[in-house]
Amino acid sequence: MSHEIRPTASRIRVSRPVLWLLLAVFMVGNMVSNTAGLHLFLGVGFGLATLACAAALIVQHYDRRRSDG
Repeated sequence: MSHEIRPTASRIRVSRPVLWLLLAVFMVGNMVSNTAGLHLFLGVGFGLATLACAAALIVQHYDRRRSDG
């Protein structure tokens, strides 16, 4: 009898609806900061936060596909 041993994930799991909400908020913040000509680092911060949310959603998608299949 063999059991698959998986290391425990030390990363924080955020629910998908929260990630989608954050993604939308950061995208709008990025658009507004770039359109209004606000400080460059503010737009970069919103852009990086948007990319982080998108990456987290992609990782969760593939993790879920792997565990279902």
